[in-house]
Amino acid sequence: MLNPNQVELVQSTFAQVLPIADAAASLFYSRLFEIDPKLRPMFRGDMREQGRKLMDMIRVVVVNLRNLDRVLPGVKALGARHVGYGVTDEHYDTVAEALLWTLEQGLADAWNHDVKEAWTAAYTVLANVMKGAAASAEAAA
Repeated sequence: MLNPNQVELVQSTFAQVLPIADAAASLFYSRLFEIDPKLRPMFRGDMREQGRKLMDMIRVVVVNLRNLDRVLPGVKALGARHVGYGVTDEHYDTVAEALLWTLEQGLADAWNHDVKEAWTAAYTVLANVMKGAAASAEAAA
């Protein structure tokens, strides 16, 4: 779990990203597909809309970091849905790499070791919840 300082760092740095949310989402997906071009076919819809959904989901989670129980059912449902898209556990590592890179670009001088650790901790908690839900969904299928 995240400590209070990490929660504060994630929330304060995300507030700096929000004004450039569309550009950040575009950077994220460009980087994601650069790291693993095989992921591109998983995204068939409007990428601007996909980017908005991504940023909305991140915003909801970041706002609720002090009370994750509020959002965990939604995060679990998202993890279960991702099974149907062909997402595997390895993809979560690729997403983490693209997300951290995007945050580093967007935050520039505000990016440092502590911020990276806080975002890594937050992402790891959520990714683990999603992977657990995906495993349960696969086992039930």
